[in-house]
This record gives sequence, structure tokens and C-alpha cells, in this order.
Amino acid sequence: MAWVLKMDEVIESGLVHDFDASLTGIGQELGAGAYSMSDVLALPIFKQEDSSLPLDDETKNPPFQYVMCAATSPAVKLHDETLTYLNQGQSYEIRMLDNRKMGDMPEITGKLVKSIIRVVFHDRRLQYTEHQQLEGWKWNRPGDRLLDLDIPMSVGIIDTRTNPSQLNAVEFLWDPAKRTSAFIQVHCISTEFTPRKHGGEKGVPFRIQVDTFKQNENGEYTDHLHSASCQIKVFKPKGADRKQKTDREKMEKRTAHEKEKYQPSYDTTILTECSPWPDAPTAYVNNSPSAAPAFTSPQQSTCSVPDSNSSSPNHQGDGVSQTSSEQLQPSATTQETQQWLVKNRFSSYTRLFSNFSGADLLKLTKEDLVQICGAADGIRLYNSLKSRSVRPRLTIYVCQEQPGSSLLQGQQQAAGSGAENGSGTPYVYHAIYLEEMVASEVARKLALVFNIPFHQINQVYRQGPTGIHILVSDQMVQNFQDESCFLFSTVKVENSGGIHIILK
Repeated sequence: MAWVLKMDEVIESGLVHDFDASLTGIGQELGAGAYSMSDVLALPIFKQEDSSLPLDDETKNPPFQYVMCAATSPAVKLHDETLTYLNQGQSYEIRMLDNRKMGDMPEITGKLVKSIIRVVFHDRRLQYTEHQQLEGWKWNRPGDRLLDLDIPMSVGIIDTRTNPSQLNAVEFLWDPAKRTSAFIQVHCISTEFTPRKHGGEKGVPFRIQVDTFKQNENGEYTDHLHSASCQIKVFKPKGADRKQKTDREKMEKRTAHEKEKYQPSYDTTILTECSPWPDAPTAYVNNSPSAAPAFTSPQQSTCSVPDSNSSSPNHQGDGVSQTSSEQLQPSATTQETQQWLVKNRFSSYTRLFSNFSGADLLKLTKEDLVQICGAADGIRLYNSLKSRSVRPRLTIYVCQEQPGSSLLQGQQQAAGSGAENGSGTPYVYHAIYLEEMVASEVARKLALVFNIPFHQINQVYRQGPTGIHILVSDQMVQNFQDESCFLFSTVKVENSGGIHIILK
């Protein structure tokens, strides 16, 4: 009996010792070292709970999947989009996979679908100027295309088409029930769209995008089914291989902790779902003046072009001066913004800004506009949006002398400093801005400001010493002092119906 009790004590002491050891181990792990929540969530109890919840993949299953047979870069951080390097002109396979489950989309079962593969810009600023960028590339590479299909290597594609006006897109029909692979060749390189500076410029990224459509009731492939894309960079032949090797060597030099922040390199690139590529709007494709929308502001002047005939950029009463109706307002709708662009000779950019309201366009900085429209048109558009007028070469101030009021020289100087006439009315001067230093410009601007028929003005004189009349010539105008003040009067010419203008 004593032996049995002794054995119970030994067993009990051993169990207590083992239990204490297990507790001390847990305390040391939690207190001394960092633990990962992902390890906790990986416990079986949590796995069982997760398995009872519906998965997103089960509810939202994409109908197709596109896989490009090209390795992704290892130098991409976690949670960033993958980046794939391609060689210029090399054929790369894109596998078109049917990812539908049983019973999904029965309307396309046994039928063909159409896919359009595009190479487009990844940078949104370059997307705004895609038409201009591609036209410039076409000018430098006549007869070439940005994207081609390698038809002999492709499998399962039929009725391939390329549009001469869309050098960056190819389209074809294929049967989802059959094996389909499209081999593409990208002929543009990323540095071709980078401003040249001192060499070694960083190339811009592109996107490979696939949009798939089914037939509508009329038999046209316009009903959108699925879109996916991936980010790429294109190098000269064998340049992609060298870049991939460089990235791999850089990653090998990093510590294990640093490597955890980067994605592994995969042998293939899976295109991720995205929005369909917008088709070009047809309302403003034709940029010819006859087809462009007219600017129908009720305040629009019917006189000649303001750039050459405006006498005062800020004078609202002038017949053809730039008024507030020609300035783009933040409240302008997209249609009014389009009309403003056409009126101000930016009709070639109506397609780029087709979805921009007045507020959207006014928010763009000068750097944004230069990036989108190029240096020349970008600066011109910026100045037009900010209502920046051309600085005049000469400014003079003119007041029309009222009939019956005669001023001596001292009184005229007082009038120039804001004096009043005999009736108590202050002398009001109008600013005349001269872009050309010629006498005819003076006569034309005086006619515009004071509503004098220009064809009735015979001569313009300046009153000199002792009251003599001196003909205003181009040379005299060039010797006017800036911001000079003049009173002027009109004298009828006998037997002609015209008038002379006399500056005093």
C-alpha cells in the first residue's frame, strides 16, 4: 500500500513539472519575441470558421482569364501591381482561358467571342495625349505598327483584323471551348515616349489590355463581357533579359528581412481585371472647322477677330474686346467646355477633354497642360484659361472733348490728372492698347472705342505748338511716350462726309 502511494506522488510531481515547463515556454515566446497574427489565424479553429463563410471567388468568378507567358519582375514590392519586361519585336504568348463554371453565361456556349488586345499608356497624363503621342510615333516610324499579331504561331484565333488608324490594337474571334493562344509583338519601346535629355532616361510603362465582347441582337460584337490588363515595359532586343537579370541580382544582395517586402518572380503574368478601354467618342473625331461644334454664346461678337482688333483687353464696352463671355467659367458643362475649346482654336484636343467640365480644366496646372498638350499648345491653353492677354507695345489714354468745351494748355494738364469740365462732370479716359506701332492702328482703335465708323476717318492729326496740326505718322506713333494722355476732337471734312481726328 505504501508503495502504491509513493508511485502516485512520483507521477503527480512529474505532471506538475511538465505543466510548469509548458507554461514558462509560452510566456517566453509571447514576452520576448514578436508574433505574427497570420500564424494565429492559421490555427485550425480559425480555418474551420473561415471555411463556413462564402468566398468572393465563388460569388464573383471572372468568365475568362488571360495569361501572358513572360516572367514578372522580382523587384516589385508587395501589394504593388506586377511589372513584366518584354523585348521589342519578340513574340509573347497570351493564353485565352475559359474560366466559367458550369451554367455560367450559357448565351455564349458554342459561340464565338471577340477580343481586342491593345498596348496603351500606363501613365494617365500620357493617356490624355495618346492620339498625339501615337501620331508622333507614326511620323517617326512610317509603315510600322505598335502592336502586331504573330499569326503563324497563334492557335485558335480566326478573322484577325488590324485597323490602319489604330496602330496599337489588334482584334480577332475565338471559341472559348477550344484552346486559344494569341502571340503578340510590341514594336515600340518605353524610352521612345520619354523626353530626351542627357541619355539614360527612364522608360514609361505600358499596359497590355484585353477586352472581350459577345454578339448583340444585331450580330455585332459590342456587348462587353470581360477586361483585364497588366503593366509592362518594353526594351530593345535582349534588353528585357538584361533588366530581369539585374533585378534578380539586386534582390539576391538584399537581406532576408528586406526580401519579405517584395513579390517573388513568377514565370507567367496573369492579367488582372479592369474597366473596359473607352472607345473614342465620335462627336469630335473630325476636327475640321465645318464639323466642329459652334460656340453659341449669346454674348459672342459678330465682328472681326478680337486678337487683331481688340482695343482694350479689360474694357467691357468695346465691340470686339475680350469679354467675360470668352473666358471659361468653372460652372461650364462638358458641352460648353468643348465649345470653348473649339472657339479658342483647341479643336484638336476636344477628344482628350471630352469628359472635362470647366472646373476640371481650370484645375490643371501649367505643368499638366504642357505634359498633355505639348510645350507650345500647353502654354497657349494655360494662358487662355487664365485669360492672359498679350502685353501691348504701347498704352495711351484718350478722352473725347465735348462740343463747346475749350481747354487751355494748363487746363488740359489738369484734366489729365482727373479734373472736371465746366459742367462738373469728370473727364473719363479710355485706355488704348496698341499691339502695332503704326498710325492706322491708332485710328482703328479710336474708331472701336468711341463708335466712330472707321471708313469715315480721313486723317489723324496731333495739335502742335501755336495750334498747328501735325499729321500722325508711323514714326510719330513710335515716339509716343507710354501712357500718354490725349484729348481729341473731330472735324468734319467738307464735301466728303468724312472726319479728321485731332489729338491734343
